[in-house]
Amino acid sequence: MKTDPTKDPTADLATDLTADLAADRPSGEAAVAFRAATKTFGTVRAVDGLDLTVRRGETVALLGRNGAGKSTTIALLLGLDEPDTGRVEILGGSPSRAVAAGRVGAMLQEGRPVPRVTVHELVSFVARTYPAPMPVAEALALAGLTDLAGRRVDRLSGGQTQRVRFAVSLVGNPELIVLDEPTAALDVEARQEFWDSMRGYARRGNTVLFSTHYLEEADEHADRIVVLDSGRILAAGTSEELKRAAGGSLVSFDLAGGPTEWLGLLPGVSSYEVRGDRARLRTDDSDGTVRALAERDAIRSLEVTPISLNDAFLSLTAKNLEQVR
Repeated sequence: MKTDPTKDPTADLATDLTADLAADRPSGEAAVAFRAATKTFGTVRAVDGLDLTVRRGETVALLGRNGAGKSTTIALLLGLDEPDTGRVEILGGSPSRAVAAGRVGAMLQEGRPVPRVTVHELVSFVARTYPAPMPVAEALALAGLTDLAGRRVDRLSGGQTQRVRFAVSLVGNPELIVLDEPTAALDVEARQEFWDSMRGYARRGNTVLFSTHYLEEADEHADRIVVLDSGRILAAGTSEELKRAAGGSLVSFDLAGGPTEWLGLLPGVSSYEVRGDRARLRTDDSDGTVRALAERDAIRSLEVTPISLNDAFLSLTAKNLEQVR
């Protein structure tokens, strides 16, 4: 990948996008608030001065490479660990208080099916541990488990087991649910079934915070996306905002054996790559780029497409990696 050093579409992205969003989004009571939170393990600072607010009713995705700080952030949020400095609040109080009151539900990556109990028995048992639980039948319906209520948990498929874990996290009737890689190792059909269930919960006005390695899930299901790296926020915004900030479009065309030195000088182009005889340009002004190509009589098998969230994510994290080095 060749990049024009005079153009940096990701410079100050976290600051600019966060400021824009704060101005555009109406203020409301915070469901989640990190205030300059830090957490260090030995020489590794897993969370580094994190400032993050999730408003009530939002669905927010956490994205980041392995080791970016997502799991530690979730552990601090759920009160499974304490920040070294700074503070974390849920629904106006401490994480431990919110969890104990049943106001927070969670699905973590680790866990195994409980043997020799049915789905209904397991969800009913968990419901009795909360002060004001959701009716068990309602939790089963939201999780898409009504027809499986009499089945043993340890005899379900992977997707069905994940829905049981979702029902368990719901039955306390929480206002906030936290999902750590909820669809890891699920096939496409099971993932779709899970997100159908999650949307039913979110439509009730509840708050959802989830981490995922499947960027298409964040693109499709999140109101807002937070990109973490080295325990810090690189960018926060809607999927479209992140795509535009990283260079909003891709322009591809055949070179027909022509030179490539001029590609980075085209209007709007921030970077480009050549694969075989085809050029792929990242541009924040696709109209200007295409006009310039037409003036050069270089339009051959032209294709203009929006940048993907995956491209935006790679651009953000690659930029930060260069700065760290």
